[in-house]
Amino acid sequence: MQPSPSTPQPSPDSRQLRRVAVSGLLGTTVEFYDFLVYGTVAALVFGELFFPRADPAVGTIAAFGTFAAGYLARPLGGIVFGHFGDRIGRKSMMLLTMVLMGSGSFLIGLLPTYDTIGVWAPVLLIALRVVQGIAIGGEWGGAMLMVVEHAEHARGARRGLWSSFTQLGAPLGSVLSAGVVTLVATLPDDDFRSWGWRVPFLLSVVLLAVGLFVRLKVAESPLFAQARREPVGRPPIVEVLRRPKPVLLAACVGIGAFTAQSLLTSFMISYAVDEGYTRPQVLTAVTVASCVALVVLPAASALSDRVGRRPVVLAGAVASAALAFPVLALVDSGSPGLLILALAVGHGVAQSTMYGPLGALLTEMFGTRVRYTGASLGYQGATLIGAGFSPLIAGSLLASFGGGSTPVSLLLCAGAAVTAVTVWRLRETHTDALDSPTAAPALEGTPR
Repeated sequence: MQPSPSTPQPSPDSRQLRRVAVSGLLGTTVEFYDFLVYGTVAALVFGELFFPRADPAVGTIAAFGTFAAGYLARPLGGIVFGHFGDRIGRKSMMLLTMVLMGSGSFLIGLLPTYDTIGVWAPVLLIALRVVQGIAIGGEWGGAMLMVVEHAEHARGARRGLWSSFTQLGAPLGSVLSAGVVTLVATLPDDDFRSWGWRVPFLLSVVLLAVGLFVRLKVAESPLFAQARREPVGRPPIVEVLRRPKPVLLAACVGIGAFTAQSLLTSFMISYAVDEGYTRPQVLTAVTVASCVALVVLPAASALSDRVGRRPVVLAGAVASAALAFPVLALVDSGSPGLLILALAVGHGVAQSTMYGPLGALLTEMFGTRVRYTGASLGYQGATLIGAGFSPLIAGSLLASFGGGSTPVSLLLCAGAAVTAVTVWRLRETHTDALDSPTAAPALEGTPR
């Protein structure tokens, strides 16, 4: 039966936008699943499996050191994939980053431990972690730009809401990773140490296949297709670094969200287990918090389309700082119920409010021909500082001062303060057009 002529039919642009949004969601879910599985398993067993000669505290620090190695590689991925994404196209880079990420995760699942190959075990672990970092360094920019630029072409007034599909990959990947690790963590300790920890990494190949299938069906960004007809100028990284202020501010505005994300997920698993919680209790709390984030994050992103990116991000930063000490006090209570409440409020609500509008905000700070490079560098710079080093710093401070949650609370407050101050240096961008080839609209005029 043919539809009535009066029945509104979705335009090709709208259909493609939905397809791209699903692609961004699935792609970043795969990427964050792989990246977060590593952080979770590192907190549980990597110290003893790959650094057995170290004492427990040093082993944990060494395991999180490999965690930081992945973050150190992320800006490199942003530069490399950003360059080719700005010159060749967004879609091809999205496919390549997904293959690299999934392959690196799968190979970690096959990696022999220290008892089998000695020092080569941690060396190979770090090498694969770097591959993961390079891949995810280019992944977010490609996925986010595809969604936001398609949204601009189809329905520019809702860039924040549509960008949240890509942002949702972080909590959804966390739910999947925590859920899978929770299942294998119920195994007897000997089984978990010998083979159970490998299962979450090996399962990533299934997610990789699904993500690639969807991404092969999306069209290239229409804004990029228009911009590539213009004469090619300097390399994108040169253009971005000639005016470094936008990328520096882009990095600083995300530090609070990534500090909270890292400390209240991967690091919290190790910390809470040391405080006497069981592994399933902690992983359940992380899973519940991520489920809360699945609701709060798109709500915050949609709100930023109405009231602006700045007030929403600022509200999240203030809430994160105000809740830092109460959240850690709830964790220290020893109650599994209060642990769930702490992570649901600190990560699910406060962190997600900061993180939700970040994708749209960062893409709006750069013009089309340098947007992949600029937004990726800003985003990955924030992850390097906020998420890459905060668990390492927190673990070192706890080892130095003999425990206590005060260092963790102070780190949360510091990250939120950096975000809050940076927001005041940015001009509101949620109503700006994205079709300028090189402009950095967030910095035009006098910052408010």
